[in-house]
Amino acid sequence: MSEPQAFSHLHKDVQRWIYNMNWTSLRDIQEKAIEPILKADRDVVVSAATAAGKTEAAFLPACTLVKNRLPSGVGILYISPLKALINDQHRRLQSLCDILDLSLTPWHGDVSQARKKRMTAKPNGIILITPESFESLMMNHNGWCLQAFSDVCTIIIDEFHAFIGTERGCQLLSLLHRLEFLTRRTIPRIALSATLGDMQLVGKALRPNQHPGKAFPCEVIESTTIRSPLKLKLFGYIDTPPKIDSESAGAQIVGDLFKTLRGGSHLVFANSRSRTEELTVDLTDLCQHHSIPNEFFAHHGSLAKEIRETLESRLQKETQPTTAVCTMTLELGIDIGSVDSVAQVTAPHSVAGLRQRFGRSGRRGQPAILRMFIEEDFLTKDSLIADRLRWETFQCIAMVNLLLQKWYEPPEVNRYHLSTLVQQTLSVIAEYGSLKANQLWTILCDTGPFQQVDQSLYTAFLKGLGAAHLITQMQDGTLVLDVIGERLAEHYTFYAAFKTPEEYTLECGGHTLGSIPVINQLIVGRSIIFAGKKWTILNIDAEKKRICLRPGEGGRPPKFTGSPQTVHDRVRQEMFRVYQEKDCPAYLDTTAKTLFEEGVVTFHDLCLATTPIIQSGMTIHVFPWLGDKVTNTLSVFFHRQGLSNDVSAGIIELERVSANDLDAAIHEILRQPRPTVQELAEYVDDISIEKYDPFLTPELQKLNYGAAHFDLDGAWHWLSKISTHSAATL
Repeated sequence: MSEPQAFSHLHKDVQRWIYNMNWTSLRDIQEKAIEPILKADRDVVVSAATAAGKTEAAFLPACTLVKNRLPSGVGILYISPLKALINDQHRRLQSLCDILDLSLTPWHGDVSQARKKRMTAKPNGIILITPESFESLMMNHNGWCLQAFSDVCTIIIDEFHAFIGTERGCQLLSLLHRLEFLTRRTIPRIALSATLGDMQLVGKALRPNQHPGKAFPCEVIESTTIRSPLKLKLFGYIDTPPKIDSESAGAQIVGDLFKTLRGGSHLVFANSRSRTEELTVDLTDLCQHHSIPNEFFAHHGSLAKEIRETLESRLQKETQPTTAVCTMTLELGIDIGSVDSVAQVTAPHSVAGLRQRFGRSGRRGQPAILRMFIEEDFLTKDSLIADRLRWETFQCIAMVNLLLQKWYEPPEVNRYHLSTLVQQTLSVIAEYGSLKANQLWTILCDTGPFQQVDQSLYTAFLKGLGAAHLITQMQDGTLVLDVIGERLAEHYTFYAAFKTPEEYTLECGGHTLGSIPVINQLIVGRSIIFAGKKWTILNIDAEKKRICLRPGEGGRPPKFTGSPQTVHDRVRQEMFRVYQEKDCPAYLDTTAKTLFEEGVVTFHDLCLATTPIIQSGMTIHVFPWLGDKVTNTLSVFFHRQGLSNDVSAGIIELERVSANDLDAAIHEILRQPRPTVQELAEYVDDISIEKYDPFLTPELQKLNYGAAHFDLDGAWHWLSKISTHSAATL
């Protein structure tokens, strides 16, 4: 291969590995990352699409650092959001580590104690770990962490975009800061990320709350390689009333998936685990009906590791036709080889997620192929306005437009994350035994990631933890864990910052199939669908939370928990533009074009281009054409004025309200002093959302919820602009 200057800076054994892989050249992202990472005087964000070589871009120079420096202890700390991704990276990196004579140790709940003990006895090489396992190490073995990580060369965070703005992401940033506090040094961070809307914000999110004059620089490296062309088709379906001689839209989608995908290698993304199970079992039934071997398999986070890994291995081998029907578990960077195409059933929630998904195809010089299957309801005189507008079809079109414009949702920042602050406060106290309040604030807030929390707010926060018996203050002023705090911190579930619902384990013939939340009402003899197969419940052991199954017939998928994703302002604004300009995309099939025309006609018949307020009898429909955070904030504003309303897909519906009532309410809202997010949160029934929210005082719960779920500025701006509009009559 050619040897550009950057390549020559890699360690000779790293170069030898590259030659052994028969690479003729490095990818642009890999070559660009070498010098910044080798300098080790800055953070580096490596941004590229799925399968663009981000892993090697980080590890080739990082391993060079380790071989050049020979650190006393662990050389690279790699952190992943998924155990499955750790296992996958362990497989991918093993040959590189063999040639470099570096140990490579995966560290999570499924790894044997014997393997962990070898690393504990002699920390060295590379550790691949989840945030939860890292939390356990920092909290319970800080002496070992000091020994193991004092000389670490760099920290690599995989799929960093999946962490940004989440409780788990805030936990990770806190852990990294605590490690630097423990080792008394700044450790360079390398973030591997999908392309997002503002990559400079991603860099700031990697090391937040830096003090002026002491900022550690961050370099963002983005791939400039031109991706394979995208071949796109949107298939529309109308769910007609049941007839003896017609199929439902759902059945038509399954039939078209079967005809289009059988015989190849594909991914089918559904937005929920239940929908994933339904699609898989229907496609499996079609294989059986046509007397051919099954080639459709489910993949989601509730399935047992063995089932998921068997499917991943089958995709990698590319020796049999295989389609994975999946949730976002295969949106992240697990190596599954090249797939022929990607299908999306129902509208995606984000442009960034859609980009990640279709990026799974189009490798080896082939075009990326994305098929979208969108179902709309049959229209009657009683149809909802959203159905008449063909809302889901237009959301898909808007997201595709933004995708082609290379716009993606920016990272969400400036939240309080008080639930995770509860966990981190208890964890730091457990780590050191006792600390004073000002020391805790310095570690976690002043120089840590909880940058929104000032000293007065943290004082109120600590008083609340004391009242809840999580912490108590000693005579010398130090804080220690109280009875309930000790009980929480000693339980294995403490290490996760997010909610982990209690679950039943599903078994058949002694083999574990996976798990489902206990929210499901299950009865012996009832049939369920799981892992893309049909089962009958044989026995339920409530004490051991175990359900025994046997192969059966029929059934429905169980209910799964999960937080709905929010739609961004820009998506709804693009929907408005598409409706207004009537420009029908060329990639729609015949039915989708019909749906598009129906939506455009309805939009203009309702005069939605000039008024966002539609009156139908005593019902008002409000179209802010903005994201879910603004829409939900407006909904609460109206509730405060006594106007009961519901929100669905960005549309606010007010029952038994006239246009004059709404106009008067808007003027009254604007006349009054602008409320705080805490005042708005008083009108929300359940604001205890995150794992440790119940330990916050009511006022802090309101602040935490309001900052995360409301867009006060956006809502106030919309109300100010709209106060002069009149309503159209339906």
